Amino acid sequence: MRLQELLDEYIKNTEAVLAEIEIIQSAGIDNKKVNSVIETAKSYLKDAKYYRNRKRFKTGLASIAYSEGLLDALKLLEVAEFSWPKKKQ
Repeated sequence: MRLQELLDEYIKNTEAVLAEIEIIQSAGIDNKKVNSVIETAKSYLKDAKYYRNRKRFKTGLASIAYSEGLLDALKLLEVAEFSWPKKKQ
């Protein structure tokens, strides 16, 4: 798979997660902080699209990887619920 195709797939998957993500109430973590992390993930998604449009696919992949990492961290902390889309065969 080419870098552009890979970046396009990651962007699509991240957009799908952000559309369905649910915040879980936690006694230990303030929802404002959770929302702040989600907004940061959205900013990295926006950056990934910016770099894709300028054909800087490696930089775009780095940006989308940060976005995915933040979302995964929220899930691991059990303050957000979502599922990553299944990979195409």
